[in-house]
Amino acid sequence: AGALLRTQGRAALSSLHPECEIVFQLEKEERSCLRHITEQSNSSTEGCRPFWDAVACWPQAAVGETVQRSCPDFFSFFRNNTGSVSRNCTREGWSGPFPPYHIACSVDDDIPERSYFATVKLIYTVGYSISLVVLAVAVMILLLFRRLRCARNFIHIQLFVTFILKAAAVFIKDATLFSSDDTNHCTLSTFACKASVVFCHYCVMSNFFWLLVEALYLNSLLLSSFYHSPRCLWGFCLLGWGVPVFFTILWIGSRMYFEDTECWDINEDSPYWWIIKGPIVVSIAVNFILFMNIIRILIQKLNPRLIHFNNSSQYRRLTKSTLLLVPLFGTHYMVFNFLPDHFNVNLRLCVELCVGSFQGLLVAILYCFLNQEVQKEVHKQWLRWQERSYAVVSPAAKCSQMDTPF
Repeated sequence: AGALLRTQGRAALSSLHPECEIVFQLEKEERSCLRHITEQSNSSTEGCRPFWDAVACWPQAAVGETVQRSCPDFFSFFRNNTGSVSRNCTREGWSGPFPPYHIACSVDDDIPERSYFATVKLIYTVGYSISLVVLAVAVMILLLFRRLRCARNFIHIQLFVTFILKAAAVFIKDATLFSSDDTNHCTLSTFACKASVVFCHYCVMSNFFWLLVEALYLNSLLLSSFYHSPRCLWGFCLLGWGVPVFFTILWIGSRMYFEDTECWDINEDSPYWWIIKGPIVVSIAVNFILFMNIIRILIQKLNPRLIHFNNSSQYRRLTKSTLLLVPLFGTHYMVFNFLPDHFNVNLRLCVELCVGSFQGLLVAILYCFLNQEVQKEVHKQWLRWQERSYAVVSPAAKCSQMDTPF
């Protein structure tokens, strides 16, 4: 049993993020140094006492002696060429290290990188905040006005809700994992932090699948104008909400039984991460194929020789909205869809977090606020509220499957 536990321990450590390997290596060297200090506690008190400076262990030394220590092994994570650091033992005690660790051990200054990450966090926080408010207003509008209730707007509402949940999940995850700079992500393993990570993964996956539902729905409208029965809508709900539940539960079980390390937020080199990433990659790829198919269909539909005169304006309007809406169906994610997670991290963060945070705002504007039916219905209600009477108002247009934001 002991050998099995040691094997599992080594396997767990080998799957750690490099930053966590540094932390655990430091903790190991600190424990070793403190044991050495305890053993030397009864020795001569003359000179400089041994101590741990949070990076290296310094032995006992006589006054006037210069002690040189090689850079600790964990500095190899930053650079292959490691040097040495020295300290002088004086009558007042140990001198400061010379040269400083970051110079002697060739550690790059990470201030520009921290500044970049702080800027990214600020941008996506603003983006998600604005999107959340605008999306909430859009959902209320589509739910309050009965004339706007139809299959098309039902799907729009589900998509809006996933964007709202995605924004909320990002804020919850940031508050749980990054609320304090003192948080040790390598040892943090609470139910709250794991629940926030699970909730975030589910919301992100459901958002991608409802983008897929939107693409499937647009394709069905372009191919044929059949009536979408409630059974069809239930099928869309099963795809948008149910499939992510299945894969999320499968991933939870895999992490619990095979890789229950840290807060489940580090997934580099983890084969179980593909339980979450795989369906998202597939949905993005299918969405891109559907996008290209929509372009192909629209080009054919807009050929005057292949369409009836009465439908030409309708398809032209559909073209304007589709060409603006479909690229928002995760098409920009195709840039990194089939590349490793560590490929060009800075650009990936900019595209997926900064641009992605405003995606909900753009979708709400195009699907709701620029929609002619919504504008007519809101205008009609505004006139009714202004008049505060039973004046006859022209009825709003009925909800049409082929109507567009333009």
